[in-house]
Amino acid sequence: MVVGGTYEHLGADILSMVKEETIGFEGMKIDRMFFEKFEDVVRADNTIAAAVEAGQWDRVIDYVNREVFDKPEEYYTVDKLRKAAAVDRRLTLREILERVFGLIPRFKSKDELLEEEFTKFVADYKPDEATAIPAIKTYFKAYVTSGRVRDIIDSRQFTDLATNPVFSTRDFKAVPPKYRALVPEYVKDYVSLNQFAA
Repeated sequence: MVVGGTYEHLGADILSMVKEETIGFEGMKIDRMFFEKFEDVVRADNTIAAAVEAGQWDRVIDYVNREVFDKPEEYYTVDKLRKAAAVDRRLTLREILERVFGLIPRFKSKDELLEEEFTKFVADYKPDEATAIPAIKTYFKAYVTSGRVRDIIDSRQFTDLATNPVFSTRDFKAVPPKYRALVPEYVKDYVSLNQFAA
């Protein structure tokens, strides 16, 4: 109804009835079905199964990229499978295939991988300052997961930490000076940052 050049809606507010539904960790059913179809296709392929059994991962990955991906039937891609798996990090094709063939029980979360990487760091460097380990861990995780934190640390623009929501100046000062340099060196040498991207 238009009154004096303005519109007045006299009906029910349809938007007030719309409810948001949270998708659980297992993802949407259609995504799970897409992943399951991929599992069936890959398991049924004798070439893939034999190469996985023999541990010939380069051969398997090359074959899947050539013979299974981007075919008109389903258009499987690594990106679509990553979304379907509903994991909070980037998966590799090898991880996906390891899961399909039961070599790993599930995909690890980003935090589980970070904990593993930090445990390796502690095993290599054996920090004497046991009380500083939580601060070193916070630094390690922030450096691995945040490109902005890496840029600040690598460019030595430490004043920018004052306004950084992920890792602050206070957090940085809690890290013993020796580890302020060791963590970035270790990460650059031993940690694949790509797997932590979402």
